[in-house]
Amino acid sequence: MSKKVESCAVKAESIRSSVLVGRYDHALDPKKRFTIPREWRDAMGNPDYVYVMPDPSEKCLNLIPAVEMETRLQKLREKALFDPQCNRALQVIGANSDQLTLDVQGRIRVRDKLLQFANLTTTVAMVGSVRMIKLWDPSALVPEDVIEQDELANALKKVGF
Repeated sequence: MSKKVESCAVKAESIRSSVLVGRYDHALDPKKRFTIPREWRDAMGNPDYVYVMPDPSEKCLNLIPAVEMETRLQKLREKALFDPQCNRALQVIGANSDQLTLDVQGRIRVRDKLLQFANLTTTVAMVGSVRMIKLWDPSALVPEDVIEQDELANALKKVGF
């Protein structure tokens, strides 16, 4: 029995230390679904669901793993339950977000309102952003085979890498 508990502890630790990097472009299928790549599902701990919300400053969507969202929610649980400003903010976030279940093939269906916000009509460019995945219209990004070295240098400096 202790072996099983030890195994679970290792798995939880590996989920926390996994990062989401790279870029994958996927076509929306006729039902407007797309597949989260196996590598990323593994890195997220093979979740049953993920969260999606619009980015507050760019025309893309943020796909947030359940583990990352749970970390954020834990901090919110410490706030007063009936704080009007906090509740209004949470209502705005909730109204503009979705909890999406992954099917057995790792596909999700983002609701039309969010797809329209990010101009996702035929193809989704999924870009790893370490803790989450950014969902972009591919035409809004530099071509996949281009490395913008100055932008990379600034990003590394910004995060103190």
